[in-house]
Amino acid sequence: MPQHIGIVACSAEGAALCYRTICVEGAGLLGPLAHPEVSMHTPSLAEYARCLDSDDWQGVAELMLASASKLARIGAAFLICPDNTIHRALPLVEPRSPLPWLHIAEVVAAQAVARGFTCLGLIGTRWLVESEVYPEKLAAHGLRFVRPAPTERKEINRIIMDELVCGVFKPEAIAYHQEVIARMKDAGCDAVVLGCTETPLIMNDANSPLPTLDSTRLLARAALRRAIEVQVPGRAQ
Repeated sequence: MPQHIGIVACSAEGAALCYRTICVEGAGLLGPLAHPEVSMHTPSLAEYARCLDSDDWQGVAELMLASASKLARIGAAFLICPDNTIHRALPLVEPRSPLPWLHIAEVVAAQAVARGFTCLGLIGTRWLVESEVYPEKLAAHGLRFVRPAPTERKEINRIIMDELVCGVFKPEAIAYHQEVIARMKDAGCDAVVLGCTETPLIMNDANSPLPTLDSTRLLARAALRRAIEVQVPGRAQ
């Protein structure tokens, strides 16, 4: 049997997209209607938000570890977190984690290299784009990156936290992202990381000025490969 995937969830919309991608696309690898066993644990987003607002990354780590422990107890073999921002706490989590993790930025960086991109725009919450979550992984793969300007970070963060995580998708939010991505294209980027797991719900290759790297679906697909490759060694990446 494929390995049991554990999802450490933070915000509902992005986690739901990740979960759904695993279940729907599993059939392409395992046969009609098939997918690995999947379990997800989600504390209240308000708990995470309180930690983020107070810059309490140890608090974020404790929430992630609580989810990890519950998922380990019910049989998950490894963990993914469909939330880019809280990966900032992963260095505090991994030494105490009962299970191994896939890192969302590592998955995105590997895909960027595979597609021949060299310089990436980075879209996400202000906590994410001001962190080293992506820069460290991108640099390890020889990739350059461009962050949004400070005013852009503030507005994108507002769109994410006030709208996207609440399931509110406005044309104005799409237009603003298009403006920011167009500026990144002018700055030399050849692709953009959708580094908020809700952003793929409004942005994609069809409406973006740059090719997109959909962190949510890329993580889901990486989890599928990991779950299945234990059963079928050597399966193509």
